[in-house]
Amino acid sequence: MSIQGFGESFNLEKFYHAREVARDMTHELAYKIKPGMREEEAHELYRLICKDHRIEKNWHPPKIRFGPNTLKSFKEVSDPYELHEEDIFYIDIGPVIDGHEADYGETFTLGQNYELKRMADASVKIFNLVRDHWIRENFSGPQLYQYAKKVSEDLGYHLNMGSDGHRIADFPHHVFFKGAIIECEESLVPNAWILEIQLDHPKLRCGAFFEDILK
Repeated sequence: MSIQGFGESFNLEKFYHAREVARDMTHELAYKIKPGMREEEAHELYRLICKDHRIEKNWHPPKIRFGPNTLKSFKEVSDPYELHEEDIFYIDIGPVIDGHEADYGETFTLGQNYELKRMADASVKIFNLVRDHWIRENFSGPQLYQYAKKVSEDLGYHLNMGSDGHRIADFPHHVFFKGAIIECEESLVPNAWILEIQLDHPKLRCGAFFEDILK
């Protein structure tokens, strides 16, 4: 079985629809997150949003990171933290919609702090630069992240190489490949992979995160 294959039930239109719903859910949740809130409260809001959208399953636990917790890896547990008036947070969700996996993550800011906004914007900019270069060069997983590391450093940020993307498909993608995108030595095919960009700020105790489909 190819690590870049798809199941018989995979439907590209349903796959893209799942991605759009996940993006809408992310923005809906971000709009409701306010200063003074704790991560646990945001998780409760997400549960309610899933109920409203009739999402019965998430293929991975939602990660909602506030302030300095934005520096933590996916598996690390957040420290207690309450959002400030000037702050940063990210949302990473993975709902299963009509039998297809979605995985979308984005960083948001509160207040007018320029450095925070710049870093949040940089995570999207780096994603787009890496994706565009992948389209031109037919990168493998390792080549993709070496380029992402260089682009991040050029913009003044440290790329967290521990957040390096993974397979995505009709549920569950693990039947094709359980590893990370950086382990795929083949040229990456469209619509099979999630590209993750997690940045650490060189001076501030915070980071930024963005992920989406490579298509």
